[in-house]
Amino acid sequence: MNHTANARSWVEHANGHSDFPLQNLPLGIFSRPGEARRCGVAIGDAILDLEAVLAAGLFDGAAKAAVEATRGGALNAFFALGRSARVALRERLQVLLGEHSEHQAALQAALYPASACQLHVPAQIGDYTDFYVGIEHAKNVGKLFRPDNPLLPNYKYVPIGYHGRASTIRPSGTDVRRPKGQTLPAGHTEPSFGPCARLDYELELGIWIGQGNDMGQAIPIGDAAEHVAGLCLLNDWSARDIQAWEYQPLGPFLSKSFITTISPWVVTAEALEPFRCAQPARPDGDPQPLSYLLDKRDQAAGAFDIELEVLLLTERMREQGAAPHRLTLSNTRSMYWTVAQLVAHHSVNGCQLQPGDLFGSGTLSGATPGSHGSLLEITEGGKLPVELASGEVRKFLEDGDEIILRARCSRDGVASIGFGECRGTVIAAN
Repeated sequence: MNHTANARSWVEHANGHSDFPLQNLPLGIFSRPGEARRCGVAIGDAILDLEAVLAAGLFDGAAKAAVEATRGGALNAFFALGRSARVALRERLQVLLGEHSEHQAALQAALYPASACQLHVPAQIGDYTDFYVGIEHAKNVGKLFRPDNPLLPNYKYVPIGYHGRASTIRPSGTDVRRPKGQTLPAGHTEPSFGPCARLDYELELGIWIGQGNDMGQAIPIGDAAEHVAGLCLLNDWSARDIQAWEYQPLGPFLSKSFITTISPWVVTAEALEPFRCAQPARPDGDPQPLSYLLDKRDQAAGAFDIELEVLLLTERMREQGAAPHRLTLSNTRSMYWTVAQLVAHHSVNGCQLQPGDLFGSGTLSGATPGSHGSLLEITEGGKLPVELASGEVRKFLEDGDEIILRARCSRDGVASIGFGECRGTVIAAN
């Protein structure tokens, strides 16, 4: 698989592209006006229609079987084929889209401007689980409620998570309707009902499950990475005032289920291979993971070095033609648990994971100012408003605000790749 920085494509705008050069080739589901959904691969500012390439007879063997599994407008069956299918398809696509390809003329007809296509959620998500692996976020939020004991005793022993709602996961660009719910205003003894007043974003990584497991059969930690098809960006929008009233004793419910936004491209595990790194050493005094969560290879190369960014664009800023305001610059190295540990823990009790299931990492904040992954942390619960160049201030999100998530992987000697954007604009409650 070609990861070298000098590998080039005959699709000229892909060369040096900020997100989608030849070395990335993420997969997604797209449609053109009046046409059915189908699988495509992002290359530069275009989408290559894989069904059209299949019809042209340019796939065979395992790569052909991989594309055939994408039929029907969802990637679940493709995810179920596992790593060998992804590798076969990736290697064939790098040949077809490489600068010396002999099939340029045939492929040109299957290449569409991305701006002319609609992108969809790439798989039918049976189940969605949101974790809490950003330890800096956990500490920052914990300090707001438990200044003397921000982390609960189980945090460093078990990957904390909860089962979320898959039916309201939407692709980038979907409007975010301000939710309604019960809240307990300060100084009141009884709740009231109405629109959320403390709407927030959460900067997260999305994790797509590839091959699943049989019910009752745990996935060993040493095999867990093989069950991950790829990653995306995820914004777990949060109604903080609804959350504060409802979360005890069972955790998030309506405060999180109104919408979760994901970036539509699946950046495969193979494209991310050069950006793996060692899991950061645990601080002195922290417990080692229990044996079912501990694997030498995973500790040596199970983490990812991915830069994460959050931008805010208000309605006034759009009217002024102003650039978005950066709220957050963080990195996935802040994850206290690896992706493989999440998979192993989720299945250790015999829970069945299925192709197309989605995990959220939890909010990925850094330890320094400017790296916090939510307004709850940035403003310390609304006490320290963010001042914008437009003259506006924000404690939490207002109607018309757009949140933009971006991610980028960089390393010497390897072409940089990105995830595309994960965007959502807040609109008024019904």
